[in-house]
Amino acid sequence: MGLFDKHIAYRDAYNAIRLAGADPFSVRFDAVTSPTEGVINGKRTILLGTNNYLGLTFDAEAIASSVKAVQERGTGTTGSRIANGSFEAHVELETALAKFYKRKHAMVFTTGYQANLGVLSTLVGRGDHLILDADSHASIYDGARLGHAEVIRFRHNDPEDLYKRLRRMKDVPGERLIVVEGIYSMIGDIAPLKEIAAVKRELGGYLLVDEAHSMGVLGEHGRGLAELAGVEDDVDFVVGTFSKSLGAIGGFCVSDMDDFDVMRVTCRPYMFTASLPPAVVSSTITALRRLEEQPELRHKLMANALRLYDGLSGLGYMTGPTSSPIVAITMPNVESAIGMWNALLQSGVYLNLALPPATPDSRPLLRTSVSAAHTDEQIDQVLAVFKHVGTAMGLIESPLKRVSA
Repeated sequence: MGLFDKHIAYRDAYNAIRLAGADPFSVRFDAVTSPTEGVINGKRTILLGTNNYLGLTFDAEAIASSVKAVQERGTGTTGSRIANGSFEAHVELETALAKFYKRKHAMVFTTGYQANLGVLSTLVGRGDHLILDADSHASIYDGARLGHAEVIRFRHNDPEDLYKRLRRMKDVPGERLIVVEGIYSMIGDIAPLKEIAAVKRELGGYLLVDEAHSMGVLGEHGRGLAELAGVEDDVDFVVGTFSKSLGAIGGFCVSDMDDFDVMRVTCRPYMFTASLPPAVVSSTITALRRLEEQPELRHKLMANALRLYDGLSGLGYMTGPTSSPIVAITMPNVESAIGMWNALLQSGVYLNLALPPATPDSRPLLRTSVSAAHTDEQIDQVLAVFKHVGTAMGLIESPLKRVSA
């Protein structure tokens, strides 16, 4: 017996995927030339799986501010803010986030994953109850394990099931924290947050919304689903990331709760991880300003998402329930998913392959994420490739067969 023997089944499945063609989990970019294009295996490729929603990774001012920060502050902080102190840019970013979300407090983490890990494990612990949507992200589940609260799952996007589970707990001691996501990362569906907030108001507890994929995407000002649904006052904590709409890396939590700042000395993933380097913080501040000042980016993003969603649906692919910047195609089986992913890559389209058990209903997915930087011509080119590959593989009917039918 060896340490890795428990993973043999995963190893064998991974090897089978690699034998079928290119390795979808080890893609190497020869170059990234813009927010929407790169070079993979020497071939010019449209990037349709990068979560670069507003296309800000190549924003000239964000790059300039990042370079300036490196020159003036060096490449890293070499420690946590508790041990090594905060740079002025850390405080500036937290102030900007609090102002953007109209909250009193903001706390920045080194990754979005770490934000969920730290916030959830600090807010609730033994004797408390963490009520999660069943399709919650891995970082939410890992935060639950670290905090040792009782975990109660309710059916995905089902406020009635949430209501029943909370009602059964009416006389059970301990705090209750409800956790949902604005846009779910696999198929791009949106939480029924208005109804969930109503359940919380009636039965009590606290509400945390992970807006990782909805910040900069939803709401009049880009604050996410809570803004779009008109329930910001019902949301006690917002968690998010800089690695999607803001084109960087890092995570955050904002709140109006009193004593929020005590987390700085109780949240272990914050206390014992080196803080974000100045270059990342500076580019994120600039990108956040772009998000606020240029709503046209969000409008273009949503138009692009609808163009791709309608196009794929019109070709006969099984897409998610709503149009969002995450457009996922459900595939009939793992073999066809791997085969089509390889064929798309060979045709110059890069996207994500998601396989069970990582998918919500154990069906394989081809997952795309649209950017405001995509042109109409690029999306139409992607649709043409999907049409050609899908027809060749027998996954969609050819136009002639559809007409004759």
